[in-house]
Amino acid sequence: MSKQSPYGAWESPITAAMVAAADGRPGHLGAVGGELWWTEPRPEESGRRALMRRTEDGTAVSVLPPPWNVRNRVHEYGGRPWAGAILEDGSPIVVFTNFDDQRLYVFEPDKGGEPRPVSPAPERPGGLRWCDPVIDLERFEAWAVMEQHTGPEPTEVRRVLAAVGLTGRGEAAAVRELTDDAYRFLTGPKLSPDGGSVAWIAWNHPHMPWDETELRVAEVTGDGSLAEVRTVAGGEGEAIAQVEWSRDSTLVFTGDRTGWWNLHWIDPFTGESGTVHEAEEEFAGPMWDLGKRWFQILASGDIAAVHGKGEGRLGVFDAWDRKMNLVDGPWTEWAPGIAAVGDRVYGLAATPHTGYEVVEVDAVNGTARVVAAANEDLVDPAYYPVPEDRTFTGPDGREIHAHVYPPLNPDHEGPEGELPPYAVWVHGGPTSHVRAVLDMELAYFTSRGIGVVEVNYGGSTGYGREYRERLRERWGEVDVEDCAAVARALAAEGAADPARIAIRGGSAGGWTAAASLTSPAARGVYACAVVKYPILDLSGWTGNGTHDFESQYVYSLVGGPEVLEERSLLRSPVHHADRIEVPFLLLQGLDDEVCPPEQAERLLRAVAGRGVPHAYRAYEGEQHGFRRDATVIDAVLAEHALYAQVFAFPGPDFELELKP
Repeated sequence: MSKQSPYGAWESPITAAMVAAADGRPGHLGAVGGELWWTEPRPEESGRRALMRRTEDGTAVSVLPPPWNVRNRVHEYGGRPWAGAILEDGSPIVVFTNFDDQRLYVFEPDKGGEPRPVSPAPERPGGLRWCDPVIDLERFEAWAVMEQHTGPEPTEVRRVLAAVGLTGRGEAAAVRELTDDAYRFLTGPKLSPDGGSVAWIAWNHPHMPWDETELRVAEVTGDGSLAEVRTVAGGEGEAIAQVEWSRDSTLVFTGDRTGWWNLHWIDPFTGESGTVHEAEEEFAGPMWDLGKRWFQILASGDIAAVHGKGEGRLGVFDAWDRKMNLVDGPWTEWAPGIAAVGDRVYGLAATPHTGYEVVEVDAVNGTARVVAAANEDLVDPAYYPVPEDRTFTGPDGREIHAHVYPPLNPDHEGPEGELPPYAVWVHGGPTSHVRAVLDMELAYFTSRGIGVVEVNYGGSTGYGREYRERLRERWGEVDVEDCAAVARALAAEGAADPARIAIRGGSAGGWTAAASLTSPAARGVYACAVVKYPILDLSGWTGNGTHDFESQYVYSLVGGPEVLEERSLLRSPVHHADRIEVPFLLLQGLDDEVCPPEQAERLLRAVAGRGVPHAYRAYEGEQHGFRRDATVIDAVLAEHALYAQVFAFPGPDFELELKP
């Protein structure tokens, strides 16, 4: 029988240590022969990523021991860090990027020995980076995106497709550049089944990859160089997010020419093209990192694809019946990272009550089962929140999509007549989205009596191009307005205590959280805020004020150079710190190259001595987003302590000093 207790003070078995242990998910699935390989997070090992393989008997084993960290920093966010193949003797070979030095290594795990570097040592630490590789066994090379930092500034960089031999030692390695650097950004190469052609995606500033990209194709000559390089699709306002070769050497790709990322095809030799499947659903998403795979072509010619409107379900497109068939099973969300082995599909799937698991789907008979990273309930699932998918009405009658998680704990209920506090969670990006899957950090708060609402504000992906372009030149306005509209609606309908609503977010979400404290559109809505590794000055988030990938992103979000400074002065929190009236917590990684600490420190200087209670916690060794278990634990407890002080309920055993 549940007992009445103040909201926020409910006892919960979900601890901050559990949040840290659950941080991250498996990723970068791929096939090596008939085996499935992938990466897994190790937050307890300083956040390294382990490379895993599933052996013939179904056992999941680590390919590389610590300290090998299979991860890279291309675009700063990183991307697909490994590729594998089967040698003539039947043994596997893998190439991977190691995080510490960003070099490309080769390893034959069944033959013993140690990984050895095959890419040259960079002239400056981390200055030569590799991503999204493939192995060309015919030439015994690795082909990949090479990111070369040519100077100390973050925008002093060039990117090309390059090949590195796998037989030599890294110190004397010769790099063959396959393309020139006419395009600022490229995805990794996709070799055709016969090895005679290669395809990739490219784009240039000021476009981001969800604005406009081009599908490039070239012929591979006898000496391994590229000839007849050309664009065969994309451009002119179309964003292509993924491309794959079919067995008959046509290309299947996701493009948003219809207003939705749908499946299309083109014969790169004749130019003949068409649509594979058209629907008002997304079959791709924002290419924040390289190597995402929303679809895979199966041995039968059918296509397995993650798709949906505001969700990601796995379906198999029947090439004969021209019909998309959903895969049965309990999973409600599939991540953009599927792999195919014959007619078996492997993917990362989750539900509101389970984290992401590695699931195998037999596309022939439709059966599905968990084969790795199985969800383990450390507590009774009765403590997990249950999402309510809602559509709210914003300014001008526009739709706002959100997931509402009311407080839930089987042992407690709120006092009669008391409304619960709520936190508005703002996702990063901002060209991104949040899915309704189990999040132990979210469950930490809801199981203690604090409601959470995750807002997919205008500009979010998953709802078509028109919805995501709602934010164009209006960042700091539409996002702030939409979050405030959802908060006001929850208060108006009696779901949330209007005097106890917080807002929190990281990165671009940190911008919206901070901007909500200074924008007239959200005045009086929030009682406090948690701002993590944020953008705080728009005009300072361009050029060398951030990393190269996003150095011109702000032009589409806010406006070009001719209006940026004016709009930055109007919208940026650092210019309106005098409007901040409520307590806030600022969390920052000191090695963050995307949102450098300098912006956070400017805000602190602007509010110092103004009488606004605030706290700043900075973390050595953390970059953009927190990965170390000690950092995650500290950040969760600090946030909980802020809410306890502001919302007036007993908090955790954690000292958080709010300074004026």
